[in-house]
Amino acid sequence: MLTSKQKKFLRSESHAVQPIFQVGKAGVNENMTVQIEEALEKRELIKVSILQNCFEDNQAVANEISDQTGAEIVQLIGNTIILYKESQENKQLILP
Repeated sequence: MLTSKQKKFLRSESHAVQPIFQVGKAGVNENMTVQIEEALEKRELIKVSILQNCFEDNQAVANEISDQTGAEIVQLIGNTIILYKESQENKQLILP
C-alpha cells in the first residue's frame, strides 16, 4: 500500500508520461493485462486511458486492472488511470 507522500511523488513523476494503453468498449481482457504487466515491469509507472465508448465504470476498470496485475492505483482522474508496480529487474523510481 502506498502512503500519501509516495502517491504525491508518483503523481508528480507521471506528468511527463503519456498513456500507452487504451480501454475501449471490449473492456479489460487477459491479453491487455499481460501487456500491462510487462509494461509495468519495464517502466514501473504507466498511464492507461479509458475511451468514451467503454461501457464499464472507470473505477471498476481501474480496480480490475489493479487486481489482475498486482499494481497500485496511484490516481484515477477523469478517464486516465495512473498505475505503479515496483519492478524486479528494472528499478528506476526510488519512493520517499
